[in-house]
Amino acid sequence: MSGGVFRPAMAQLSDKNTSFFTRFVRWASHATGSPYAFAMAVAVVLAWVVSGPLFGFSDTWQLVINTGTTIVTFLMVFAIQASQNRDSEAIQVKLDELIRSIEGAQNRLLDLEELEEDEIERIRGEYRELASEARDDTSAGTDCPPAPR
Repeated sequence: MSGGVFRPAMAQLSDKNTSFFTRFVRWASHATGSPYAFAMAVAVVLAWVVSGPLFGFSDTWQLVINTGTTIVTFLMVFAIQASQNRDSEAIQVKLDELIRSIEGAQNRLLDLEELEEDEIERIRGEYRELASEARDDTSAGTDCPPAPR
């Protein structure tokens, strides 16, 4: 903190400063979320279905699609989770910055996701009460009552 202004250290966002795993997961989430990837998956399934008569609908023929889809699903679970974790953390940092920078905002809400479930529920109850009071207040042009401190 310098001169009363909070300036967090910002990480470089270039690819050279990110790990191979992060770059790969970012690429994989973009690639597999595209219409081309969906079309390719449909094409693979159609090719498998059409090849059924050629292989006599054998157990091996069925095992090929089952094994392939199982492997892809298994790997995608980890790629999707890594992508979701990164996105969730980025959103939390952005929300924390908004809370921190708005005058009158409650700084006690910073890092709220780190609290225990019962404490989060207690705070949610306070805000539910505020919302209820705001809905019950029928006077025109009024704002919500002040937030609990």
